Amino acid sequence: MHDVIIIGGGPAGLTAGLYSSRGKLKSLLIEQGLIGGLVTTTEWVENYPGFEEGILGSELARKMEKQATRFGLEIINGSVTGVSIDGKTKRVVVDGDRQYDTRALILATGAHPRKLKIPGEDEFRGKGVSYCATCDGAFFKGENIAVVGGGDSAVQEGIFLTKFAKQVYIIHRRDKLRAEKILQERAFANRQIEFVWDTVSEKITGDDKGVTAIQLRNSKDDRRSVLDVQGVFIYVGYNPNTEFLAGLANLDTDNYIVTDSNMSTSAPGVFAAGDVRSKPSKQIATAVGDAATAAIAAEKYIEENF
Repeated sequence: MHDVIIIGGGPAGLTAGLYSSRGKLKSLLIEQGLIGGLVTTTEWVENYPGFEEGILGSELARKMEKQATRFGLEIINGSVTGVSIDGKTKRVVVDGDRQYDTRALILATGAHPRKLKIPGEDEFRGKGVSYCATCDGAFFKGENIAVVGGGDSAVQEGIFLTKFAKQVYIIHRRDKLRAEKILQERAFANRQIEFVWDTVSEKITGDDKGVTAIQLRNSKDDRRSVLDVQGVFIYVGYNPNTEFLAGLANLDTDNYIVTDSNMSTSAPGVFAAGDVRSKPSKQIATAVGDAATAAIAAEKYIEENF
């Protein structure tokens, strides 16, 4: 029996693990991929407090993991395939056969990139279509790249891709970006970036070697065009990782977990933190704040119920 089990090893999960293990609770963190989550795919983080010059996303994740495990947090790798509640006990099933029981559960499973759902996207994934510039940008040295999206991720990763690409086209369905002003200024000042406004992507085409073009449509005049590119990087939002919950906790209309101000879900003793939670802002700083609150609330729940 654990005191706290945390599902998800991103900044929220690691922060929850830090607080709960430092509080002398027997704590287990379960992560199916890389420790650090999506932050490991971010080249440079410069809006997280405490690092005045910024820090590599992978390095920030490493520091968070090292700090949490210093206080005794146990971390295992595996995919959570089910969660159930029996009285006050929460049971977590990993990879279909391993079972772990806990008094309190913190859901910090984050979100995964949303797809465009256009022809060619799945066909050319890994052969020119990507959702991670840090992972795959170096494969496109000297080539033309399309970035689809207009938020922070799209603009920041578009800037990063200019390190390798000959030309980066940022395709946005509106005539204004949603990204932070400082990112917009940097992108507008970069001669390797060209913006394609009021445009939606309709199809990705290619051959045996990979992507060769992306077919576009102007949303205002319906004019169609073809952009010759060898890579397409997609940043059109995220979907929460809540599929495994199967009615355990209340979700909003977009399937994010609904919590109160203490990060409590509709299920007693179950808390949520980070990007999987229904909230207006999804940043590393807000994720760790959520997690600290969730861990403190979990400790109080255990004290009052066990």
